[in-house]
Amino acid sequence: MENYNDDLYPLALLMDELKHDDVSNRVEAMEKLDTIAIALGPERTLKELIPFLNDVAQDDEEEVFAVLAAKLGDFVPLIGGTAHCLPLIEILTILVLMEEPIVRDKAIDSLNNISLELSDAELAEVFIPLVQSLSQGNWFSKKIASCGLYKSVLVKVPAAARIELLNLYLKLITDDYPMVRRSAATNLPELINLLTTFTSANPNHDNKVNNEDWEIISKMFHHLINDDQDSVKFLSIDVLIAILEFFKNIGEDSFNSDFLTSALKLISDELWRVRYTAADRFSKIAENFESKEEELFQLIDPFIKLMNDNEGEVRKAVCKQLPEFCHLLIKYKSTKATILSKIIPVLNDLSQDNQENVRASLASSITKLSPILERQSTIDKLLPIFLTMLKDEFPDVRLNIISNLSVVNETIGINLLSTNLLPAITELAQDHKWRVRLAIIEYMPKLANQLGESFFKDELLSLCMSWLWDPVFAIRDAAVKNLKELTTIFGSNWANSEIINRLLNNDDKIDEDDKIDYSNFIIRITCLFAITSLIPVIDYEIIEAKILPFINSLIVDAVPNIRFNVAKSYLVIVESLVKSNTVGKDELHKLINTEILQNLEKLQNDEDVDVRFYSSKSIRGINEILA
Repeated sequence: MENYNDDLYPLALLMDELKHDDVSNRVEAMEKLDTIAIALGPERTLKELIPFLNDVAQDDEEEVFAVLAAKLGDFVPLIGGTAHCLPLIEILTILVLMEEPIVRDKAIDSLNNISLELSDAELAEVFIPLVQSLSQGNWFSKKIASCGLYKSVLVKVPAAARIELLNLYLKLITDDYPMVRRSAATNLPELINLLTTFTSANPNHDNKVNNEDWEIISKMFHHLINDDQDSVKFLSIDVLIAILEFFKNIGEDSFNSDFLTSALKLISDELWRVRYTAADRFSKIAENFESKEEELFQLIDPFIKLMNDNEGEVRKAVCKQLPEFCHLLIKYKSTKATILSKIIPVLNDLSQDNQENVRASLASSITKLSPILERQSTIDKLLPIFLTMLKDEFPDVRLNIISNLSVVNETIGINLLSTNLLPAITELAQDHKWRVRLAIIEYMPKLANQLGESFFKDELLSLCMSWLWDPVFAIRDAAVKNLKELTTIFGSNWANSEIINRLLNNDDKIDEDDKIDYSNFIIRITCLFAITSLIPVIDYEIIEAKILPFINSLIVDAVPNIRFNVAKSYLVIVESLVKSNTVGKDELHKLINTEILQNLEKLQNDEDVDVRFYSSKSIRGINEILA
């Protein structure tokens, strides 16, 4: 009797927790579903747990349904294999009809997962009838659910069955409900990509894609580009790209003129969402026409028209496409000439666009035109735009230019930019938004590589040091990491003279008024963080002569936070010295035993519990390293 109760316990526990008033408890219980199924075993899971879940799927909250839908996709092995998968599919069929998108989507994903484990015979017997039934349902939720299931069967069925499925899908594309058409249009590119992959892998297969398939897909596409709902019509852009990639993959370009006509129609559509999507995917569209000069040429004026579009979001999207599209244009002499004659003049206007997000988008991409235009054209045409944007009142514009200057530097050198670059960096470094300051800090190592040691030291090093005292911790932390990266670039001796001496007030060139005031706790701990971060990238002699004495001086600091960070710093020193292998074993052991461990033992007896904890932890770590 006791064993019987033990066997019932997992299911009884689940049932009890799923009756809890709090939905979060029920969600947590459902998260353990696979564990309970393992405890029950396949037979009892199939006979007891699955019927119970079938009831749950019809009477609970959406959060619980979402977890249940996700879990059931991996349940096939837990019920004894695909021979018993029908009850699972029945539960998921209930869930895919839910109006809540997250539940429906997870149920669709789980059904698709299950389909991967089914044999062709099981697909034909169980799964395809489900897809057909949902597609022909009398309620929009059934049809929406069916759209996500076609990808599991389309390339696994014979050619005749595929035609039937495509005809069913055509009905979904032309359905009365916009929600159904939208779902069908969203999933169509993936279906076409599956056909592309199947054709590439099986060019001589009996079930290869034929003209009859493409006649149906062509009808779908033409219905989409003429749809009266912008929420459906804009999805036809991705469908067009998928179709173009199929024909490019098989080396067939005889239909390109028709596709180009469709593309031009969509690019100039009266609905702004359609134009926005076309602008956002412009390079993907264009690369499918690059094999013919005259076809590529026809896309230039529509591109410029998008750059001058009335909608800011369209201009913003097309700005991001500049480098990729211009890279395609340099393939032919006639199209390359239009970059300077037609596109660059429009960029002058966009650099002063009245919407700051458009200018920021342009700033993130315009620098990438430098290698495309070559040196002199960059100096003559692009450099004035860069300099204008470096003075932009919106910080993101200046930041995006600065963040992408490496490619300009490779083309024309940094000297031509430096006059305007430094004021822009200084302004960004003092911007009232801390995230802007953070972004410019993260760019400093790249700028250091470009400017060189001397220029960086004279113009930007003081700025880097000033960030250590920023009121925002994230900025101080980034400044500490920045100093380490600069040391990696310029070397240990540079860090000693330019960073460590400044932090320790050892620099004779520093005025008394400019020396660091260690009476402030934040300044002391920031200096400790900065010095500790440099340990792995500086020489042993500097660690021994300057860093270790500084850290030793802080073991009696009045603030526990500093003392336990001192304990952590000692471990960093030992780890770095052992890893660098630049100091003799005897000398290292002497340093550790006579200085580091002795100080850590003092900290082990500290009155603060955290200090004792971290000092003990560091001692254990050092002993493990030396063992």
